Amino acid sequence: MTLADCHRVAEIRVGGWRSAYRGLIPQSYLDGLSAKEDAEQRRTYLAQGGGSIVNLVAEDTGGEIVGWACHGPYREGEVRTEDAELYAIYVHPDQVGRGVGRALLTESVARCSAAGHGRVLLWVLKENDRARRFYERAGFRADGAEEPFEVDGLAVPEVRYTRTLAR
Repeated sequence: MTLADCHRVAEIRVGGWRSAYRGLIPQSYLDGLSAKEDAEQRRTYLAQGGGSIVNLVAEDTGGEIVGWACHGPYREGEVRTEDAELYAIYVHPDQVGRGVGRALLTESVARCSAAGHGRVLLWVLKENDRARRFYERAGFRADGAEEPFEVDGLAVPEVRYTRTLAR
């Protein structure tokens, strides 16, 4: 991902939230999301990444960005561990089910393995059955850890998934 990609990635991320999380988190929060503000945040994160965070984009045959994934060191509170974490993966709602997410996930996992990480972990909304099935088909398993994600004053439970990597 480049700085020039940030606006399109933000559009995909905001569209992904509105599509995937409808009914799972407060609609008022989803309605308040701004691609412009998110793009600024993506630009800041990209500039501050320091090389430890990897942002990948997927393009269609016409060169249009249709998906985004981001991974880096696993965050245990403020401490970064030796494991990797998939921070985000979003696909344009029109592209869901066409292999874009699978390609991004496969590439992220391959890069984490090549970097020497022993595991990849991720957090997913507990009630997001579609995402949970997606990760389970890719070899991830819930490890029993749960924590709330607060959205507009509402605690939305997340579960942690993990996958052991070949070194």
